[in-house]
Amino acid sequence: AQAGNVLVMECRVLSIQSHVVRGYVGNKSATFPLQVLGFEVDSINSVQFSNHTGYAHWKGQVLTAEELNVLYEGIKLNNVNHYDYVLTGYSRDTSFLEMVVDIVQELKKANSKLVYVCDPVMGDHGAMYVPENLLPVYRDKVVPVADILTPNQFEAELLTGRKINTEEDAIEVMDLLHQMGPETVVLTSSNLPSKHGDQFLVALGSQKIVRPDGTNSSQKIRMEIPKVDAVFVGTGDLFAAMLLAWTHHHPKDLKTACEKTVSVMHHVIKRTISYANEMAGPGKRPSPAQLELRMVQSKADIENPAIAVEAMVL
Repeated sequence: AQAGNVLVMECRVLSIQSHVVRGYVGNKSATFPLQVLGFEVDSINSVQFSNHTGYAHWKGQVLTAEELNVLYEGIKLNNVNHYDYVLTGYSRDTSFLEMVVDIVQELKKANSKLVYVCDPVMGDHGAMYVPENLLPVYRDKVVPVADILTPNQFEAELLTGRKINTEEDAIEVMDLLHQMGPETVVLTSSNLPSKHGDQFLVALGSQKIVRPDGTNSSQKIRMEIPKVDAVFVGTGDLFAAMLLAWTHHHPKDLKTACEKTVSVMHHVIKRTISYANEMAGPGKRPSPAQLELRMVQSKADIENPAIAVEAMVL
């Protein structure tokens, strides 16, 4: 793109996620914030639902692996299959995931610098909420082609076959995940005790660094994130999108990237909870509709987040 005589490199993201008519999950959670931060976002909607499945009712359609391939073929026929990033989240179908892997591999052949940001959504708190046959696909096919991985503790344990009880365990698990492929791993939440007490949850991150002499090391960070007493949907999708954006702006500085990512989350969630509580009225629990992320209202925070949470370098 010519901007005056300056050639501006555009950054283009292929985001393969869910779409909802109303509310914010999947592509709805990722697209607007990425666009606000200057990314071109091409979205393939893996499902099209009326709303997220936390509501009493939902209706809609699911994209098959073959239909995904048809859309990608169209992009390819026009020779516009050049991407800098691929972003994926929740999927519940093995053939769809395998097709995603095929597409990522082909896009990486076209652009060796492509970065694949993968949120390996499988479950939480010790329970899987996707079919169990997705685990081997993630472990053996998806993770090896991923560059940035954002599992929670349970998903990291599933992928490595190791339990995390201590920070040392978590560091070991992140190193195992590096060995499987991704050079950046963020454990988005854990059950590790926080130094600030039980109102905080601990997140950890690790970025592989190749030293000038060719040896490997890593930057590891720890964050204490204030807990919020409500169930939000779409926050994981926002997290992965913001980590994509902020690692792009701070490629060798996981600390800053994570601080900005978590701070965006903090501001969006704070705005959402105060709106939801106001709408629900005193002493009433907000409904799923009232708890939809206040995304548009948070535009300024997304563009320039005041740092609300500091990361500690381990």
